[in-house]
Amino acid sequence: MYLNELSPAPGSQHKHIRVGRGLGSGLGKTSGKGQKGQKSRSGGVKRPGFEGGQRPLYLRLPKRGFYNKFAKEYVEINVGVLNRFEDGTVVEPVMLIEEGVIKKVCDGIRILGGGELTKKLTVQAMGFSKTAEEKIIAAGGTIEVI
Repeated sequence: MYLNELSPAPGSQHKHIRVGRGLGSGLGKTSGKGQKGQKSRSGGVKRPGFEGGQRPLYLRLPKRGFYNKFAKEYVEINVGVLNRFEDGTVVEPVMLIEEGVIKKVCDGIRILGGGELTKKLTVQAMGFSKTAEEKIIAAGGTIEVI
């Protein structure tokens, strides 16, 4: 293959249309925008949801639900995921991020009871479910609430 043999993929390039360049071009004078009116003016674009001055639908409908701005967002991990660590390891939030178990800590980490734990670990987290506590202690590990 040589440089002179290279060409763009078929259909990837389109001919540029020159608008407003005389009557013979087919898009001269008004440039395909028709006569007068809001749409023919520069900047005459209506925003999405505009209904010609009528009250828009998104403002006519009632608000629904409630947003609690004080709510905490916890990242939840099942006990079974912790089997990837070696025996006797202190599992902390930073290690979970490094290992790729979670992406970020948010407001905290909660350990849930899904799966089985076979390793003896010391787990540090912001909260534990009852079954998670039981499974970690039954495997010979300990829990620490941060």
